[in-house]
Amino acid sequence: MRIVVAIQPQIQAPGLTLPFGLRVGLGDLVLAVVPLLFIYAPVALCRWRGVDSWSYRLAIPAFGDWPAWRNAFVLTAKVSAALLVPWLVAYHLYQTFVFGRTPGHHWPPDYLTLVLYQVFFVAIPEEFFYRGYFQTRLNEVFDRRFLVFGTPMGWGAVLATLYFAFGHSVVQFQWWHFATFFPGLVFAWMRERTGGVAAGALFHATCNVLVVSMDTFYGVIPPR
Repeated sequence: MRIVVAIQPQIQAPGLTLPFGLRVGLGDLVLAVVPLLFIYAPVALCRWRGVDSWSYRLAIPAFGDWPAWRNAFVLTAKVSAALLVPWLVAYHLYQTFVFGRTPGHHWPPDYLTLVLYQVFFVAIPEEFFYRGYFQTRLNEVFDRRFLVFGTPMGWGAVLATLYFAFGHSVVQFQWWHFATFFPGLVFAWMRERTGGVAAGALFHATCNVLVVSMDTFYGVIPPR
């Protein structure tokens, strides 16, 4: 009995005390639940509506599907190459002229953890929900009347991207969350271009890793 009591988690508002003295805040618990909701809520909604979730092409390709992954990486590389230099220049001007920051501070300490977190905990669940299900559902209501670089798009992509930007502030408010609308449009285009979520998730994670890296390099994120 003493052993059971010793390892039993103790709830202390506003967080959770785990074994070995680990402390998880309420915000951490919420952030841990949200990706699960992003993945399982669309499947539950499809079952509730009586439709096949596979028709929404929500899943990422099988790890052994090399052609699908190659196409996703190639498109991610092309989009990144087209947008990287303009974004870096804009970021530098923004940080130096608006906030007076200078580069050269430090880099994130654990890149592997950062990349894995952004891919599996952020990018894939968000693309699964916002582009895989929500955008596709809106496309059933709004026709894709516009051609963007040869890819049909409609108001469904715009509305889904607006909800994507707003959704960030629902979980954790930051004044700059409105700016996520713009890369969100690129994620939406990649969804329409490929019909899947893998390319958008890869580019989404790339953007997040790049932002964290530059924020750390310019001193926005303090060293740990």
